[in-house]
Amino acid sequence: MSLPKVLQNLRLPVVGAPMFIVSGPELVIAQCKAGIVGSFPALNARPQHVLDEWLTRINIELDQHKKDNPDAIVAPYAVNQICHGSNNRLMEDMATCVKHKVPIVITSLQANKDVYEAVHSYGGIIMHDVINIRHTEKALSMGADGIIAVCTGAGGHAGTLSPFALIPEIRKIHDGLLLCSGSLATGGSVLGAQAIGADLGYIGTRFIASKEANADEGYKQMLVDSAAKDVVYSSLFTGVSGNYLAKSITAAGMDPNNLPEADKSAMNFGSGGNSDKKAWKDIWGAGQGTGSINDSPSIADIIDRMESEYKAAKVRISSS
Repeated sequence: MSLPKVLQNLRLPVVGAPMFIVSGPELVIAQCKAGIVGSFPALNARPQHVLDEWLTRINIELDQHKKDNPDAIVAPYAVNQICHGSNNRLMEDMATCVKHKVPIVITSLQANKDVYEAVHSYGGIIMHDVINIRHTEKALSMGADGIIAVCTGAGGHAGTLSPFALIPEIRKIHDGLLLCSGSLATGGSVLGAQAIGADLGYIGTRFIASKEANADEGYKQMLVDSAAKDVVYSSLFTGVSGNYLAKSITAAGMDPNNLPEADKSAMNFGSGGNSDKKAWKDIWGAGQGTGSINDSPSIADIIDRMESEYKAAKVRISSS
């Protein structure tokens, strides 16, 4: 299918996933300058008026970069909105997004018709993350332009379905924009996601271990030192099941192999909510792709490497 116009000029078919605490203007700007979509959760900008400051900065710096480098591929950016009843900032944040005409809005947890209509009012597009077909059908019925399939092995809140199962099932009911999330950390994995029916890869963990990420150096090093076996799936920390680094759980004084379950009622996104709690500061989220992370360079270097891997994977497949 033809990608929406805003996504037709990417250097690599990748969207950088929004990550609590980690994603800020520095990371987003670096990703966009490198030719992939950069994104951040609106709730990372605290207090609320900081969101306007961040969007102003992102727009100014990307516009200037385009002027200074007329031949460069500069990707659009996206803002993630947590559409949950406890997020008492949602509509105020959306008013700020409308003011800046944010080109892409990523919605999470719930589909929200008011948010969708606000984004569509100025020509923006909506991408909604899902973990199953039921969520997909609901988002599409409300007018979502694209679907992000959050599959097993994805960092943070993740589903349990294999991309080899979920992507083809979504394709039965949706021939539009489709992204794949879950353990993608190399250019080859991005091509693999496209091979099973996705248009773009959706990557978070690989970008935590970068110079521009707002992450503790210990977090970045733990990603380098960890593998897929070191990732634990638990609902304890937010009320929704997600993937976390076992070593960070141990460092917080808990047994990663014996964690109690938590109810969804534990979720709280009011004025930052869970992001202010110890869970988001000391328990570090990561996807199973962490085993492919061996260093923490700049975003520009990571994308250079991914592009080479992507091209090499194409050659490898075509010659086999």
